[in-house]
Amino acid sequence: MTEAEIHSLLLDAHPHPIVFVDKDYIIRYMNKKAKFWYNQERGYPNMIGKVLFEGHNEARSEEVIKKHAEALKNHAAEQFLYVHKGLNMRLYMTAVRNDKGEFLGFFERFEGNHTL
Repeated sequence: MTEAEIHSLLLDAHPHPIVFVDKDYIIRYMNKKAKFWYNQERGYPNMIGKVLFEGHNEARSEEVIKKHAEALKNHAAEQFLYVHKGLNMRLYMTAVRNDKGEFLGFFERFEGNHTL
């Protein structure tokens, strides 16, 4: 098994959607949960290679995402976006950088919105 296969299996084992988006807002990777959510639950075609905003139908989504991406470019910590009411999930954005610290993009991840 290659290192890339192991990475993909680890991300697919995560119970919630994970989407990697490059610095030009192009979707480059989706784990199985993300593919299912975009394709089966929301009716979008294959989103790999498409602009992230094609999968966001709220009017302010692009503005909000770009604002948080800009903060990530400037070395901000992980960004909380909102709670997705339909899924009862919190959406976060986290920067992805190369070994030189250069911003390559970000990943969106969901987690359950549980209260204790």
